[in-house]
Amino acid sequence: MNNSALIHITDLVKTFPMGKREFTALKDINLSFSAGEFSGIVGPSGSGKTTLLNIIGTLDVPTKGDARVIGRSVSDLNSKDAADLRNKHLGFIFQTYNLLQVYTVFENVELPLLLLKIPSEKRREMVLQSLEWVGLTDKIKSRPAQLSGGECQRVSIARAMVKSPQIVLADEPTANLDAKNSHTILQTMENLNRELNTTFIFATHDEKVIQYLRRKISLEDGQVVRDETIKG
Repeated sequence: MNNSALIHITDLVKTFPMGKREFTALKDINLSFSAGEFSGIVGPSGSGKTTLLNIIGTLDVPTKGDARVIGRSVSDLNSKDAADLRNKHLGFIFQTYNLLQVYTVFENVELPLLLLKIPSEKRREMVLQSLEWVGLTDKIKSRPAQLSGGECQRVSIARAMVKSPQIVLADEPTANLDAKNSHTILQTMENLNRELNTTFIFATHDEKVIQYLRRKISLEDGQVVRDETIKG
């Protein structure tokens, strides 16, 4: 076991009921992730990559085996403890942005900090810093409907990064973006990874994302078939 690993997955199996039978989404997964990685779980639709990301993100639990995230076994967490771990240490980026349309950019990015009961002056400082990271300080009063798709995804990155999480999980973050916006988004995440040593883990089958990864974990039919370092 890698004792320095932020995430350590051992003999993980995940099954789902399908009528009278079971579907095995993940089988015999053994993986570790360390601080500062820029890694991708890569595979076609149905390969199990989103299921694995959800378990790492404490949104689901293994059927068998263990997934330890920042020293905590996901299976041992009750719903309050899992939410607490997510709120304090994890950031999430989704392909559909998941921004609240009635809130401004500032308010969308501020939301995770309200859960942490951070005082308002400190919240403002953290939100502005996060929006500066993604180049959107001029949009703080805009609402999502007034933004382009690329800008919405940059807001979602700012929201994920605002509490300086140890781990960011990104599920197909470029799926709804053109090539130019995809590269802008990926360069932003790569810069944040290098500057802040945040661990980024992607679930993707997008070649634009894959070319930025420094580690590529290939899944097929719920199993790891390759785990390779693809650039230093």
